[in-house]
Amino acid sequence: MKAMLVTGGAGFIGSNFIHYILSHDSEISLLVNLDLLTYAGNLDNLKTVENDPRYHFVKGDIRDKDLVEKLFAEYNFDTVVHFAAESHVDRSITEPEVFLTTNVVGTQTLLDTAKRHWKVDPEDKYSREFRPGVRYLQVSTDEVYGALGATGLFTEQTPLSPNSPYSASKAGADLIVRAYHETYGMPVNITRCSNNYGPYQFPEKLIPLMIHNAQIGKPLPVYGDGMQIRDWLYVEDHCSAIYTVLKKGVPGEIYNIGGNNEKANIEIVKLLLHTMGKGEELITYVKDRPGHDRRYAIDNTKITTQLGWKPAYRFEEGMQKTIEWYLNNQKWMERVVSGEYVKFYERMYS
Repeated sequence: MKAMLVTGGAGFIGSNFIHYILSHDSEISLLVNLDLLTYAGNLDNLKTVENDPRYHFVKGDIRDKDLVEKLFAEYNFDTVVHFAAESHVDRSITEPEVFLTTNVVGTQTLLDTAKRHWKVDPEDKYSREFRPGVRYLQVSTDEVYGALGATGLFTEQTPLSPNSPYSASKAGADLIVRAYHETYGMPVNITRCSNNYGPYQFPEKLIPLMIHNAQIGKPLPVYGDGMQIRDWLYVEDHCSAIYTVLKKGVPGEIYNIGGNNEKANIEIVKLLLHTMGKGEELITYVKDRPGHDRRYAIDNTKITTQLGWKPAYRFEEGMQKTIEWYLNNQKWMERVVSGEYVKFYERMYS
């Protein structure tokens, strides 16, 4: 990998990945971060790398064909890691159109531009030959599989059965990526991860939301009975898995990435309160959201056995690091929870 395009690199997982890749891959000569800086995009996440000569930020929309074409022509990327997406289920329920256009049309724009630049003979529709060493990686989610019962795990063969506009838009994007491999022979991979946690996560998501509210003595809103179960993955482990797929993944293959940590939401909330020395009286149960999946759980056997990756962090260790990061970065949180976030919070939980 020499020249990499990372989309959505100012977001939670994207910014963590940029930190990871710049510190772990000596072959990177250029990393361009394309991000529109919507409400969850935050350049404060990248303060420590902004002066790295390999790093370059471009503000822009993945749906902007002219801009994406210009970037490919100028920088001659050989790798695309596509994080950019509208990603919060609650927002997708109230604004589904934004999710469909960004997540589906944006993905197709990236794929088509990459195909045109990477294909050896772009004018020959029958040619399936691409430049050596190029790779497109689609970062997706286990939510495309729908929900599980009390037992069982999502494998890469689990049928797609999304239950929200967000997960449906991600499933649609995944299928387009797959089609570009099957139709054109484009070297792609799809990764589907479980719930991430760690530094720089926007506080619309469970863990940073609860940490922030507990810190200021505000009620902690828990959907329904709080018994929705997720498999929790520390974000640095997710980044190392993506890097492993880039290095070792078989073109056209899908890899599930899980942390092997099934926890109920209410269990997470109580753990946070206990760790922070706060009382459970702060917990406030609110009406469950529509289409709220009950349980997700990832079978990561394929990536662990075929590519040799495994999570490095135990859940307790990752949570301790996460809590400490938010408590030590209160100014980051104060900047994030102003403006647009206040309106969102009132709309979702009032």
